[in-house]
Amino acid sequence: MFIKRQGLIVWFQHMKNTKMLKRFGYVHFVSKRMKYAVLYCNQDELDEVSEKLASLPFVKKVEHSYKPFLKTEFENAKPDKAKEYDYRIGL
Repeated sequence: MFIKRQGLIVWFQHMKNTKMLKRFGYVHFVSKRMKYAVLYCNQDELDEVSEKLASLPFVKKVEHSYKPFLKTEFENAKPDKAKEYDYRIGL
């Protein structure tokens, strides 16, 4: 059974409490320079988790990732002839 997950982007004021994010979901990436983290949680718990994160004192803003809703299959994508030739040769 496949569990649907969605990303949350959490913006900080300071980096001291980033370890606290582990209790809300899977922390995928933390940027020290830009002061944000990418966190994944279940889609059915997304609103609850984002509200809890927004209420924390060190969090500036919480944004949802739109990746699950984007179409990733393209209709008119034409393959590159040069790449097809290279793959047949074995390069």
